[in-house]
Amino acid sequence: MRYSKLLLPTLKETPTEAEVVSHRLLLRAGFIRKLSSGVYTYLPLGLASIRKVEQIVREEMNRAGAQELLMPMVQPADLWKESGRWEKYGPELLRFTDRHDRESCLGPTHEEVITDLVRREIHSYRDLPINLYQIQTKFRDEIRPRFGLMRGREFIMKDGYSFDATEEGTEVTYQKMYDAYHRIFKRCGLSFRAVEADTGTIGGSFSHEFMVLADTGEDTLAICKQCDYAANMEKATVKQPVAADTELLPLQKVETPGKRKVGAVCEFLEISPQELIKTMVYLADGKPVAVLVRGDHEVQPVKLKNMLGAVEVELADDKQVFDSTGVPSGYLGPIDLNITVLADLEVEALRNFTVGANEKNYHMRHVNLGRDFKVSQVGDLRQITEDDPCPECSGGLELTRGIEVGHIFKLGDSYSKALKATFQDSNSEEQNFIMGCYGIGVSRTVAAAIEQNHDENGIIFPLPLAPFQAIILNLDPKNEQITGAAESFYNQLQQEGIEVLLDDRDERPGSKFKDADLIGIPYRITIGKRFAQEAEVEVRTRRDGLTKSLSFDKAVIEVVNAIRDELKATKEK
Repeated sequence: MRYSKLLLPTLKETPTEAEVVSHRLLLRAGFIRKLSSGVYTYLPLGLASIRKVEQIVREEMNRAGAQELLMPMVQPADLWKESGRWEKYGPELLRFTDRHDRESCLGPTHEEVITDLVRREIHSYRDLPINLYQIQTKFRDEIRPRFGLMRGREFIMKDGYSFDATEEGTEVTYQKMYDAYHRIFKRCGLSFRAVEADTGTIGGSFSHEFMVLADTGEDTLAICKQCDYAANMEKATVKQPVAADTELLPLQKVETPGKRKVGAVCEFLEISPQELIKTMVYLADGKPVAVLVRGDHEVQPVKLKNMLGAVEVELADDKQVFDSTGVPSGYLGPIDLNITVLADLEVEALRNFTVGANEKNYHMRHVNLGRDFKVSQVGDLRQITEDDPCPECSGGLELTRGIEVGHIFKLGDSYSKALKATFQDSNSEEQNFIMGCYGIGVSRTVAAAIEQNHDENGIIFPLPLAPFQAIILNLDPKNEQITGAAESFYNQLQQEGIEVLLDDRDERPGSKFKDADLIGIPYRITIGKRFAQEAEVEVRTRRDGLTKSLSFDKAVIEVVNAIRDELKATKEK
């Protein structure tokens, strides 16, 4: 491709709408343009990188035995009502009515559609297992789209669904997808981890998220420094604490005038936050519930939601706290509290702690669970921290940031049961299909790659995702010798199957260098004065800036071999 013929509108200034690195660079490099909030047009180079991800996904999914199909984006409401998700999914589901007053939605995912297809077409255990996938545009009506392709409303996704006869069969399929996802993201040239994760609105019993490690990631991950344990904060398990063998002291009410915050109470009473229990009020599907956690820890809302089986939980404000308990915030405690009380595991293990006295300006000291109050349920309800031991090996933990690019789920029979999708087993008895679900954010993967691979000058694409593998800079298009060499180099790389961009524009060399760095092409070949004087061309790798001056023929061989070797190494990882 010739740069002079390419739609590649690079920008010198950063658009004000850009919030994260990938958003800024995708706009500046001319890969995307915004149409409306969270909706983007993919320009030629942006689409080229997306197609690279798609090709890797297809090859590995097919290698794992999956079959590609394509399902409609518009889905009838009847299917979603049948599964029970029409209301449960929430406002992210874009609902509409057609001219015949039939309710439909734009598909954010396709569990209902694929289950409907399989219940109509697959009837015997002999036809199982089957694994089907598609690469398609999705739409989720995010309340606040942000970060460009990282969290848009419309995006490209690979979603796959497996159907097995037994739980044991699903285990085998799940492992195949787990392995395939590792191969996919390794081939994309990304640094990533598979972490245990919450299943969210998709449902199911178990899941892994595939996280690209990047400082700008939205998610915090807990990763063990000694073993393979990794989980996101919603799923990271806190190890069961050991109860202290301590004498229980008499209950004591103390005045704490104006002391509402943990720090202020601890300073006044000369205790540590580890000796104080916070009573936090949450609204679970609109109903108040109190959650007890240690003073230096925080409630993990998803763990709370899962314990309660709630659709939504949110922290109550001061008015909601007072309306539901009659106690002002800061003085709330579990003794004789008039709402449901839940406790984190640590509360059960602590002895003689301090809590609010349910009276303004007072706290209770030497409080103990069981003796002084009871709770409805005890469980792991708090955020894990770097001070916690690994739940598997007791090693040290590290908290790092990640970007979710893939998610795989064990769905069980939740959808097949709801949609009455059954098959006949070997005994001619009706059984529900056992399902799995496997998603990859294709467009998000490109953005995540940029978040992980960039510098102050622009994108540094991993070779497998680069829209072009090499770029040739003709620094003097008016010089016949230089132009002839650039054209010859361009033709030879094309003949060797290298994807190459020839910058033949009549622009200043400085502009060409800046644009080449901005768009992140892995190999840059510069043909200018050095070629006219010494018959040498300059070959530079974008990632490390390593530059070589080589003869024309050696440069061609160097670039071709380097690209082939790097791609081969990526596939063999």
